[in-house]
Amino acid sequence: MDLRLDGKVALVTGGSRGIGRAIATSMAESGARVMISSRKPDDLEITAKEIGHGCEWVAANAGNEDEATAAVAATVDRMGGIDILVNNAATNPYMGPILGIDEGRANKTVQVNQWGVLRWTQLAIEAGLGTRPNASVLNIASVGGMSAGGAIAWYNVTKAAVIHLTKNLALETGPNVRVNAICPGLVKTDMAKALVDAAGEQLAKRLPMKRLGEPVDIASAATFLASDAASWITGTTLVIDGGALLMGGG
Repeated sequence: MDLRLDGKVALVTGGSRGIGRAIATSMAESGARVMISSRKPDDLEITAKEIGHGCEWVAANAGNEDEATAAVAATVDRMGGIDILVNNAATNPYMGPILGIDEGRANKTVQVNQWGVLRWTQLAIEAGLGTRPNASVLNIASVGGMSAGGAIAWYNVTKAAVIHLTKNLALETGPNVRVNAICPGLVKTDMAKALVDAAGEQLAKRLPMKRLGEPVDIASAATFLASDAASWITGTTLVIDGGALLMGGG
């Protein structure tokens, strides 16, 4: 299957590294015009040049209302609209039991991981996303949002919210916009480095696929879900975890 996104404009939050960068690269290589966003302009500029294919960038903190509004407006102004929104940006400022988290870090995690997903979606729809043919929103959740426990339990709570949010948005925005989620397992990224270093090798041995995920594993599925080949798929959650949930955890 040749998945093409020719003529589409994709806005990818958290697009300067890891899974976001891989998704942006895959979509650009599939013909989309891609705008990447994250907090650091220097990282964005380097990544956009390395992706090529006319990739552009705009700096924005995914949890900041004014910066999110400006990023969506910049995408429309510079690229003529938005066909695909990838809500990939996330943060995890706390590791440990939920009972030990403080209000500041709890709120920051919700602001980016949960509210940010909804707000960027609202802004994209206000900017005309729903008027584009086969418009698509893709939310990057986590298999952690489908189980309990672990060192990043509060992060996983916000990802569980993203899974449920995806279903509700699909109901509210259809048939004009499709909304789906991807739940990655443990993928080798900078954000997951602490978990990979601590338990990655042990987990990989337990997985049916015998390896951890790579960002491209998620990117390929993201491009499919954004393409016309997935035009009758909405409200779904696609688990990509090498079989981790089969083993009782993410």
